[in-house]
Formats: sequence, structure tokens, C-alpha cells
Amino acid sequence: MHLRTAATLTTFLVAGLAPLTLPGAAASAAPAKHGDDFNGDGYRDYAYSSFSARGGGGVSVVFGTATGPGTTKQRITQASPGVPGADEADDMFGEVRAAADFDGDGYGDLAVAATGENGSRGAGEGAVTILWGSASGLSKGTTLPNKNPGRFNQMGKDLATGDFNGDGKQDLAVINEAMTYVYRGPLERSGTTGTVTKLDKTTAFYATALISGKVNGDKKSDLAIIGDVVSPEKIASDAWFIKGGANSLTPGKTLRLESQASSGGSTERGGDGVIADFDKDGYGDIAIGTSLYSKHKGRVSVWYGSAGGPSRSGRLTQATSGVTGSPENYDGFGSSVSAGDTNGDGYADLAVGVPGENIDGHDYAGGVHIFKGRASGLTGTGSQWFARNTPGVPGPLTADDQFGALVRLRDTKGDGTADLYVNGAECLRLPGSPTGITTAGVTQYDAVPISSFLQ
Repeated sequence: MHLRTAATLTTFLVAGLAPLTLPGAAASAAPAKHGDDFNGDGYRDYAYSSFSARGGGGVSVVFGTATGPGTTKQRITQASPGVPGADEADDMFGEVRAAADFDGDGYGDLAVAATGENGSRGAGEGAVTILWGSASGLSKGTTLPNKNPGRFNQMGKDLATGDFNGDGKQDLAVINEAMTYVYRGPLERSGTTGTVTKLDKTTAFYATALISGKVNGDKKSDLAIIGDVVSPEKIASDAWFIKGGANSLTPGKTLRLESQASSGGSTERGGDGVIADFDKDGYGDIAIGTSLYSKHKGRVSVWYGSAGGPSRSGRLTQATSGVTGSPENYDGFGSSVSAGDTNGDGYADLAVGVPGENIDGHDYAGGVHIFKGRASGLTGTGSQWFARNTPGVPGPLTADDQFGALVRLRDTKGDGTADLYVNGAECLRLPGSPTGITTAGVTQYDAVPISSFLQ
């Protein structure tokens, strides 16, 4: 799974952390249970982008414990021993990341993009580095072969992991010059990979984001590519479904996410997304937020899975029956989305951030909706709303807090219910429970940005 983070959203960062040697479990021959368990101790870890002294970027890691983020930390830049490249201004190293056990040694690894990296073809060629897991955490790195080098191609604009051919090895999908390249695993420390497939529509489709998961119920991961569609008459964004397969990746259906007249439109329309089974029918459903829909009111498109791939679709907005609030310009509904079972009923639920929500005259105060999964799919029935003025949520209601700009659902208690992690002036954890997300037992993490929670 991919993670896109704007630097303006990761303002609560850990600074000046030196790499530490950590106790870790011995690696087994089996792949890591969690792709983001970098030190092999059985707990998921938390990697996020951070600043570097020279402005090239970096990755900070907070190591997980049985109760969530711990206190042991590590920081890696392109100046760290064994990491390819150099810490140069505007490299953007670490802003895009994806975790998986790429070499199958029992430790999670981290694919890290540096979209501003200069190369032999000029500025902004981009690069992707695999940082390798070990008992002491992430160490050293290997550069992924660039199959399409070029000036301003920005290799690594988005990343997604999955087993797209069902061979038990983790693969990596990479956006490079608005096209998608899928590298088959294993990815080795020597730099060798399996075969590489290029996915590119013949029409004017410019890939901007990647979502991976299992949609049609088989053992192979599938891919949804989000892209801009530009013509003289309009500018739009589409989701393009790619079916995983033992021998090849098969292009499938396309879903229009939003569209507007070309005049005044902008490229990079993007869309944050996730694949989860919201109706518990055994097929993964694709949920995609497009926050700029209708003058940035925003909406979420849900493309439900079936044996033949994605089929019926539905839309969620703040005008959906049962949903708190109403659609207003610049609400940004769907800026961030995340899936998890918040009440333990077996249905995946959906968290949707609304960072631009105006509350009691406070512009961009922000909030989060939780949509409950059920047999009929996602609706507004029984949905929950959380903001700074929700009883039990700590922190003052202020303008420009953008509460909900990044949200994640993750079960860090191990009780079968996903907790809500949400950013604002700090990272908050609102626990899951049999009744859904609750404010009872809210935890505050001053030094762990929500961007660290890979889906």
C-alpha cells in the first residue's frame, strides 16, 4: 500500500534522532508477518518522512510495541551509511514510502522514493531506494533499476506493494513519468528483480496514485491506478482496474471519479484510496477520495468487488443521508481515507478526513467521519463524526488545525477492533470498541505523525 504526504501536513516531526541499535527477533525463513515490522520483533513499526540537515529529506522510524508506538527511534537519510545517493536539497527522500518484506528474509523492508533526485538525464529524474530490515531496524539500501530515466519523470511519485502474480513474493508498483511499472519480486539487495511490466493507457491518462489489494477473491493482488484524463473540453480523474495474474497483469474497467470543464482546471487531481471488504462478501472494494470534487467539497467513490473484478459503484458525501454536516466549498471531504474494522463485527469500516470543515466560525478546523460497513455496503446510517469540539477529544477548536487531513485505522491493541489515528496539532489515537470508535482512553502522541501509519 502507498502513502502520499505533503510536507505541510507533517509538521509534528521528530528532529535530530540518531540511528539506534535495537533488540530484535532472529529472522526466520518465512516472510515477515507484517511488511512494516522492520526489526522482526513481531510488532508493526512506524515510518514517516522527516527533514534532513541539507533539505534532501529523510525517514524516521518509531518502533512498535504491544501497545502501539514505543520510545525507541531511528532516522535514515541519504547521508546514512550504505544508503545510495547524497543528501541534496529538494530530493524529497522519504516523502513517498511503501513497506513489504521484499527479499523474504523475515524482516520488513521500506521502499523510499526521492522524486526530486537528479540523474544522468537531468533534474527531477527521481529514484526509489529499498531500505533493508534487520534485527537492528532499517539499514543500508539498494537502488531500484530505473526503467524510464528522464528529466522531471519523478520516479516514485507513488508506490504500492502486493503479490500481483500470486507466487508468494512481494512485488512493487512504481509511478514513473505518469506511467506505472510493476517490478516482480523478490527484490534483491544486489539490485536484481523479477520481470518488469509497464502499464500505460493509449488514451490521455496520466497516472498519479496507486492502490493495491485483493478485489476478485483470488490469491493475487490487484491494482487500481488513479490518473488524470485531459482533453480540450474537460479535465477529469479516473480509476483504472488492473487484474493480477500468474503470467500477466490484465487491464480492466475504468471508473470516472470526477470531471470539470478544462477552463480553470488543474492537473494532479489524484485521489487517496484503499481496498477493503466493506460488505463482507469475500471481495475487496475500492474506496477513493477525491477532495477537489465540486469546488473542493469532496466525495468518496466506492467501487464494489466481485468475482469478475469491480462492478457496482456508489458515492459518499456530506449530503449522504445520516452524515453529519453538509457539503461546502473547500471542505476537502475525502482528502484522506483509511479502512479497518472499528467494532469487531467482521465488516471493514471507512474513515474519511474532512480537513477544511468550518466549525463554529473556525475555518479549516477539520473533522473525521467513520462509515460503518454492512451487507449492503457503506452508507451514512450509523456513521460517526469526530472533531475538536467532540466531547472527550483533547485540544482546542482552532482555525487551520486541519484535523483529519491524514487519518489511519489500525488495530494496535490486538483486540480485533481498529483504532482511529488522526492528525492535528499532534497525533491522537481514538480507540475502537464493540460500539465503534470511542473517545474513552484517547492517547496523544506528540512525536509520532499520522503519516507514519502505512495502510
